[in-house]
Amino acid sequence: MIEELIVRTHYCADVNETHIDEIVTVSGWVASRRDHGGLIFIDLRDKDQVVQIVCDPADNAEAHKLAENVRDQFVLIVTGKVRARGEGLENPKLKTGKIEIVADKLVIENSSKPMPFELGDDKVNEEIRLKYRYLELRTQKSYDIFKLRSKATIATRNALDELDFLEVETPIITKSTPEGARDYLVPSRVHTGEFYALPQSPQLFKQLLMVGGFDRYFQIAKCFRDEDLRADRQPEFTQIDVEMSFCDQEDVIEVGEKLIHSVFKNCGYDIPEKFNRMSYSDAMEFYGSDKPDMRYDLKMVDVLDIFARCDNAIFSNIAKDPNKNRIKALKVPKGDEIFSKRQMKGFEDYVRKFGASGLGYFQMKEDGLKGPLTKFFTDEDITAIIERCELEVGDAVFFGAGNKKLVWDYMGRFRIYLAEIMNIIPKDKFEFLWVMDFPMFESDDGKVKAMHHAFTMPQTDENGKIVYDDIEELKSIAYDIVLNGTELGGGSIRIHKEELQKEIFKLMGISDEEAEEKFGFLLEAFKYGAPPHGGFALGLDRMIMLMTGASSIREVIAFPKTQKAQCILTQAPSEVDQEQLNDLNLRIRKIEA
Repeated sequence: MIEELIVRTHYCADVNETHIDEIVTVSGWVASRRDHGGLIFIDLRDKDQVVQIVCDPADNAEAHKLAENVRDQFVLIVTGKVRARGEGLENPKLKTGKIEIVADKLVIENSSKPMPFELGDDKVNEEIRLKYRYLELRTQKSYDIFKLRSKATIATRNALDELDFLEVETPIITKSTPEGARDYLVPSRVHTGEFYALPQSPQLFKQLLMVGGFDRYFQIAKCFRDEDLRADRQPEFTQIDVEMSFCDQEDVIEVGEKLIHSVFKNCGYDIPEKFNRMSYSDAMEFYGSDKPDMRYDLKMVDVLDIFARCDNAIFSNIAKDPNKNRIKALKVPKGDEIFSKRQMKGFEDYVRKFGASGLGYFQMKEDGLKGPLTKFFTDEDITAIIERCELEVGDAVFFGAGNKKLVWDYMGRFRIYLAEIMNIIPKDKFEFLWVMDFPMFESDDGKVKAMHHAFTMPQTDENGKIVYDDIEELKSIAYDIVLNGTELGGGSIRIHKEELQKEIFKLMGISDEEAEEKFGFLLEAFKYGAPPHGGFALGLDRMIMLMTGASSIREVIAFPKTQKAQCILTQAPSEVDQEQLNDLNLRIRKIEA
């Protein structure tokens, strides 16, 4: 009779002092092996912890002989008796540090080639780690990340279920619609010359679900965007998508706060139940960003009116057009003591990378304000600058001047740069912020486009009419949720009336024919009693990245792409054979550079 092999009675982490003198079977990978001149010690790791195995020739010569052949990352099944390590031999860093298992039976279930890199070594080239991603996933760090991610998705479903939301899946291959980024296209074999697109978001379908009377929908949705990548972007990503009917902005924000609070609480983080709010205008004027990091101060103030009176023609000319231009001051407490004059001059090189023509600065000394620009100001205006910027002895203040969008951008970046080099950003703090009242439109090379999307509800008067003098000043009912300077998600109240939607399309230069071609199915649905509705989406990958302190969302996605949108593990994208191309009626034409 063949003896049945027991592969596990306990996980490694579950073996403790209560099991002393018991026979247990554990399974896993060899994290390390140490030969102490007769005794062989093996750290065996399964999904999330290690336990020490002792192979003693006096206890079991056969197991010890096998252990001599064991190497790192071999897969073992070990049966043995649990015993206490003894005083002075315990390892307080391990959950299993008070016990060890004396091997009675050892099975080498599988061997392993020498590892291409040392697991857990962050200095290893990322391309190597991504090529062998399945090996990196064996580390404790990776396991902890994906355990947390699992908790977050379960908490999401539970929280929204309690709020009476239905989980509904929407199509992955659908129609190409303009949503801000390039679509990933999928050629149709059946319909020659026509293409599906992978969804950039479920936006249009979730609005159709509201027309369908589902009232409250959510989905943990895969989204696809063919855009330039960075640390918090991937070509495919996951978002928590939420939509609800017969609601206003406050209703949506309340659901968003309840959801985020529940997810963070279930993942072990204590955060406020209500979040601070700020208008888009204030965010740009004070912090130069629509996603300001509120974990530290460094707030900009406007000094354009003071500089308008100075004798420097560059500044006074900029100040003549306060609608288009800005002159911003950024005070750094004790900056004169922290930075050398050489450093302060060098900061100009940093802002020039983002289009700045220069960067002025003053130093607050015991005998007053000093710096290369003071000669252009009267004593009264010097005093006004000190009071406006609330300067104290030892402070430094920097000035950016020019087109408002340019100044917002480089001074906002400079604020973050200063905070980083001063090391004043708390690493263990979560600061949430709702940014509200976004502009409805932005102008790009004279073309008007929606800042969020074309179905965002504009702010209207009491008669439901949109009123504006400058189209870029028209506000929308849109909101972003920001966490520690990262856009975690956002949403809006949607347009649900055909007449208003046509007016917005007209302002964007979209003809009736173009609107029908791109959005006809949604516009048709709106004719059958569309309810008022709105919603939001949260980036799940970004949320986990911020929770875990990861430097990139690639760390929190099981099998991510590189910054060139390649999967080094599977060698995707790759060429396909001619038969597949023939099925799709496609021919590859190479264009020489």
